[in-house]
Amino acid sequence: MPGYGKFLRVNLTKRIWNTEEIPGTWPRLYGGGRGFGAKILYDEVPDFCDPFSEENKLVFCTGLLAGTNIQAVHRWIVVTKSPLTDGYCRSSGGGTFGAYMRFAGYDCIIIEGKSTTPVYLEINAGGCTFHDASPLWGMNTEEAQAAIAESLGGAKGVSTVAIGQAGERGVRFSGIFCGRRSASRGGSGAVMGAKNLKGIGITAARDVSHLADPEEIQALAKTQAAMLNDNDSFKQFRESGTTGGMLSRNTMGVFPTKNFRYGYLEGWEAMSGEEYSKLRIGSGGCYVCGAQCGKIHKVLHGLYAGAISEGPEYESYWSFSGPIGVANIGASIMADQLCDNYGLDSISTGGAIGFAYELYEKGVITKADTDGLELVYGNHEAMVELIHKIGLYQGFGRILAMGVKRMSEHYGQGSQDYAMHVKGMEIAGYEPRSLKCTAYGYATSNIGGAHGAGSLAFQEWGMPVPRLLDRFEDFGKEDVVIYNQNSSAVSEIGIVCAFANSWGSWTAELYGRMLAAATGIEEFRDAGFRMRMGERIFNLERAFIIRQGTTGKDDGLPKRVQTEPLHTCGMPGEGQVIAHLPEVLQAYYTLRGWNAEGIPAEETLEALALGYTIPDLKRALSDARMQAVI
Repeated sequence: MPGYGKFLRVNLTKRIWNTEEIPGTWPRLYGGGRGFGAKILYDEVPDFCDPFSEENKLVFCTGLLAGTNIQAVHRWIVVTKSPLTDGYCRSSGGGTFGAYMRFAGYDCIIIEGKSTTPVYLEINAGGCTFHDASPLWGMNTEEAQAAIAESLGGAKGVSTVAIGQAGERGVRFSGIFCGRRSASRGGSGAVMGAKNLKGIGITAARDVSHLADPEEIQALAKTQAAMLNDNDSFKQFRESGTTGGMLSRNTMGVFPTKNFRYGYLEGWEAMSGEEYSKLRIGSGGCYVCGAQCGKIHKVLHGLYAGAISEGPEYESYWSFSGPIGVANIGASIMADQLCDNYGLDSISTGGAIGFAYELYEKGVITKADTDGLELVYGNHEAMVELIHKIGLYQGFGRILAMGVKRMSEHYGQGSQDYAMHVKGMEIAGYEPRSLKCTAYGYATSNIGGAHGAGSLAFQEWGMPVPRLLDRFEDFGKEDVVIYNQNSSAVSEIGIVCAFANSWGSWTAELYGRMLAAATGIEEFRDAGFRMRMGERIFNLERAFIIRQGTTGKDDGLPKRVQTEPLHTCGMPGEGQVIAHLPEVLQAYYTLRGWNAEGIPAEETLEALALGYTIPDLKRALSDARMQAVI
């Protein structure tokens, strides 16, 4: 049908591929993008599947608006079973790969099985070719992508993704990279490595002939461009990207420091947006997006002279400053470069290192455990060395590569109380005690402690839709948590960049018109239709994680944020704590139409056209393996 292409299914075990028509009911039920990925994963990955096994699938998804002239809609999503959380993994990446998937005519690329030897894929509109990747095995993400692109005729007309050494060696929070942009939360790179798949190159000429109304899409792109040109927020973002986050997060008292004991970093001014701008040498961005938010920085002097990164973005420079309690701009750029090269999720990397520093401070581990490194707060040189060890899966890095949850289980001695994760995923760089709607979003997220997928509540920062929130208020936010989660699923049908709303370049009405023009499905114009679709996707993801052993018992937050008052060094939020999570969860479950254990009720599933999940959930909940984890 208009607006859609096909699925490309690639079996690595048998070295065969085929294309499949998209089931006729899927567009109106799941939309596309993340919705298609969730449906494929639910249908095809069995209960309690080992994420590293051949049974697991790796699904690349593009959005309905990818490849058009509309800005901020060209992201791609990877869906798989996470080796970090043992649950649902939805990783979102940028660059050009989403647009090139669309040009080649594929809504999803489904990777299954496991190659006996390293392989990379050449994909075009005619299908898939398998190539020996043995010479590429051991290369970093940049080297591997360059080699794949060269083998396919050079950079023009080619888009690539690849894993680095971290993905090859099974680091549970490794990612998949397109250029320096990554889909990395949850460990999709480790799944790709377990399948002996080094990378993918797509060759395709620009083709948007699939659109239902290309003239309307072009007109809407012009409307959006005019909105951007008149918008001060967009202009500021184009100038600085997310490097200004140090100022706002620290003055609000929400910059997690020393493994989430504090909400303020002493000396943060050394890493302000102004300081980063002094090191800027260029910009990069996603396909046809004028924001060019990937600000490229180079260290000019000192220990890390010569280090270059496209970034670091806010989450990355938090990851390499707050967790170890130091503001060294050179170290942040070097650390970001290393994560991009090795193919690591910078948030989980920083979280694991910050946890290790506290273990060292408390005497749980010593220099005998850390390969002789002295993990004292402020020691950024040790942090940089640990990134090498994680990326290469060597020495103490093999322990860090498990992630915070498994580290705490490994060391014990009460360390679970300050292991800062949700469902096994390290929490992102926003202090939950001072952002309580965000905290509840973390707790109920299907993927874990990520700020994406609807967890970060912009209503606490001034966004008036559906309404403004007092960030310190404990109760009455459950509907906004649900709104954000469902809205995120709707946005990732597009697939829309999370920053588009904050630029003022986006309205729900405009987005609905875009989806309708792309597909010819007029119902997309209706906000209720879209939000119902978002609710359906979120509940389907929930059904998947229940089948993998996750229930309401996992909708929690670390003990630290529920029992230890926050310290903010004089900034707002001093003494805040998450004191009422059980009550909030029950109110959230009621609004969701779930039972007290966080399981969607049968009538809720039936109403969402998800009745087919009911026997699956009954079977999973009665399974002895489920009883063991409950």
